[in-house]
Amino acid sequence: MPERGHLLPFPQAPDGIELRHLRAFVAVAEELNFGRAADRLYVSQPALSRQIRSLEQLVGCELLRRSTHRVELTLADEALLDRARKLLRDVDEAVSATLAVGGELLGRVARLLEPLSGLVAQEEGLHDARAAFERLQAGFSPPAGTSVRPVTAGGVPSLIAAPPDHPEPTVLYLHGGGYVVGSAFGYQPHAGALAAAAQTAVLVPDYRLAPEHPFPAAVQDAVSAYRWLLEQGVPADRVVVAGDSAGGGLAMSLLLTLKDQCAPYPGAAVLLCPWLDLGLHEMARPTDAGEAAAPMATDAEATRCTRAYLNGHPADDPIVDPLGADLAGLPPMLIQAATGDARLADAEALAIRAQEHGVAARLELYPVQAHAFQLFWSFLPEAADAFAAAGEFIREIAGANAATAAHRG
Repeated sequence: MPERGHLLPFPQAPDGIELRHLRAFVAVAEELNFGRAADRLYVSQPALSRQIRSLEQLVGCELLRRSTHRVELTLADEALLDRARKLLRDVDEAVSATLAVGGELLGRVARLLEPLSGLVAQEEGLHDARAAFERLQAGFSPPAGTSVRPVTAGGVPSLIAAPPDHPEPTVLYLHGGGYVVGSAFGYQPHAGALAAAAQTAVLVPDYRLAPEHPFPAAVQDAVSAYRWLLEQGVPADRVVVAGDSAGGGLAMSLLLTLKDQCAPYPGAAVLLCPWLDLGLHEMARPTDAGEAAAPMATDAEATRCTRAYLNGHPADDPIVDPLGADLAGLPPMLIQAATGDARLADAEALAIRAQEHGVAARLELYPVQAHAFQLFWSFLPEAADAFAAAGEFIREIAGANAATAAHRG
């Protein structure tokens, strides 16, 4: 390490410096030869030279002296070399650690979901599947400070999860579970996390499940809960409808029912890994899922859920098929999906169709091999990021609509 008196002060590094610039610089400084450095980095010598020149332009000084046969270090080079080595080493270690932890965390997701695997497809397995899904949810807790209280929302038993200082709900959350499992009680931690991210209380109706209560029971309950929110004095454009998996599909059914009834729309929708295509098509399985990938619902399970829910009702009814419905006029949507989700195609198709129909739809993709990965917000970084993004979207919608109302007033 050069003595302190030999170090040159650098201006603040600009944002344009890339890691490849620093890797190129370190390789040439260590090899003192462009040819060997280029071979080491698997790039051409001209490309390597361009990267070095870009770095010199960005830091504003000469780092290497070049001649026909030699490369010499400058004093500036010595000042940067050890620091660049440490930075690259730290970055490489951070990436390696992230990959290792990511695999470990996804393995944890897989282990949590494993008890559910295959139960729904079994003739007598639905009761066990419901119990297993509740046990899965019971392993999590709402964020500290979250309060939960029961209400009857338009005749529908429901729960309200609220963060401190925001007791009144403006988000209507429809839980997932393939229309056959799941409950408001089980979704308390999930609703609490969204409430904390959005800084507003969340209403979770315990809508009726199939096969005991097939379509349109769940849609009717969602509409009743939504109308109850409006009856509490919440302006429609301040309400956000949200849901994960089948709950995302139910959220779309709610919007399309409101459209059919010429009723006021909510201000926005947040759809987390929505399950939308109920046409009994085979799901597109991710081809790059590793051993730690979370187990996906089988085609047999998806088929049983769909048949139980529709109970002979046409799958191409626009109320249950948003991918074939007229979406014009619907409110803005945030659609989140995982790149390794068998339902990724649903999210992508909805975003495209919504945009084609003039709806402001934003699609966010997260590099996860799990469906409805947001359920694991308490330990999965991508899920925490997704909830933070959803919360920010909800706050933006609330702020924009409140400003519009104030301007009109």
